Amino acid sequence: MRRLSVSTLVSLDGVIQDPGGFGETTHGGWANPYFSADGQQEAFEHLLASDYFLMGRVTYELLYRNWAGIKGGPYLDRMNEIPKLVASSTLNGPLEWNATVIKDDVASDIARRKQESGGGIEMYGSATLMQTLMRHSLVDEFRIWVHHVVLGEGTRLFPDHGATTTLRLADTRRLESGVVILTYVPLSGE
Repeated sequence: MRRLSVSTLVSLDGVIQDPGGFGETTHGGWANPYFSADGQQEAFEHLLASDYFLMGRVTYELLYRNWAGIKGGPYLDRMNEIPKLVASSTLNGPLEWNATVIKDDVASDIARRKQESGGGIEMYGSATLMQTLMRHSLVDEFRIWVHHVVLGEGTRLFPDHGATTTLRLADTRRLESGVVILTYVPLSGE
C-alpha cells in the first residue's frame, strides 16, 4: 500500500504561504535562505521514493509557473518528471507538466491510489487539500519543516475550525541551517 506524506515548510507562527518566493506575499521566499544541502537531499530522497506528487490547484499553478522545465540538478529533474495529481474543481485536463486533474471526489481517488502497491504519494503545501485529506484520515505522515522566522500573517498550516487529529512525534531531525523537521504520524494509523 502507498503512504501519503504531507511535507510542508512552516514558520514558527504556523505560516506556510509563499516559502519559495513565488509572489503570493510581500515576505515571500522566507524559506530560501534555509534550504541547506542536507535539506535538499532530504527533499530529493522523499521525491525519489514517491510515485506521485499531489497538490491543489494554487500550488500547481505556482510550482508550474516557477519550476516547470528548469534543469537544476537531481531535485528539479525529479520534480519535472514525477507524475503529478492536481485536486481542482476549476481546471480541466490534461494539464502541462506531467499532471492529471482529480476533479471530482479527491478523497476517494486518493484512497483508491493508496490501496495500490508502489512508491508513496508526496504532497507539499496545499492547506485546503490537506484539510480534506485529514477529514478522511488519508494522511499517513506529516513532515513539518519548522523555520526560525515569524511572519505575522499568511495561510496557516492548521486553520481555525479545521480538521482535528491526534498525532505522535515519530522523528526529529535538525538540519545544518537550524531548520527542524518534525515527523508526526496519526495515532489512529499505528
